[in-house]
Amino acid sequence: MQDKQHHTTPLTAEQQLEKKKEWRLYIFIIVFLFPILTVAIVGAMGFSIWFYQLMMGPPGPH
Repeated sequence: MQDKQHHTTPLTAEQQLEKKKEWRLYIFIIVFLFPILTVAIVGAMGFSIWFYQLMMGPPGPH
């Protein structure tokens, strides 16, 4: 069998800058955006349930 080598062309400065921007965006989304959105969604759901129960009373038979 013949050993195949992958020949990659070197990235230009513009491509390297673009790749760096993509990694920064990826880290921002994973580390900051998703956790903040998760807390906001769970908090909004909890608030809406609390407010509903405040207006309509607790769940269960009346």
